[in-house]
Amino acid sequence: MLLALQSIRPFIANSILTRLNEGGPLFMYTTLLILIVIIILLIRGFLKPTARDKTITLVSSISLFVLVWGFLGQMLGLIGAFDAIEAAGDISPSVLAGGLKIAILSPLFGMIVFLIARIGIIILNLLKK
Repeated sequence: MLLALQSIRPFIANSILTRLNEGGPLFMYTTLLILIVIIILLIRGFLKPTARDKTITLVSSISLFVLVWGFLGQMLGLIGAFDAIEAAGDISPSVLAGGLKIAILSPLFGMIVFLIARIGIIILNLLKK
């Protein structure tokens, strides 16, 4: 069992790194960094009740930023893709589908981080007295 888990771990790590690079490193790694900041802020909010209101406000603002950041990455990626399609003239549907899949990665990751932040905010609000 342990051997099976050890053989899966590199596959999962490579898959995550591949997706981060496919979705546009600037937008994906920035979103990952923001996710880490949000997790740190939420932990601080759980451990330090006096800072909960400030933490909720800050995480709320950051979560909205990361959502918009993901969609900005998608728009810039689609503009670049459409420029390449226009220059090439005729492309196959599989190439178009691959490009659209890559364009969706950045906003998807932004939405996941947004949801994580919002769930944390809900929990912090429930813990407030």
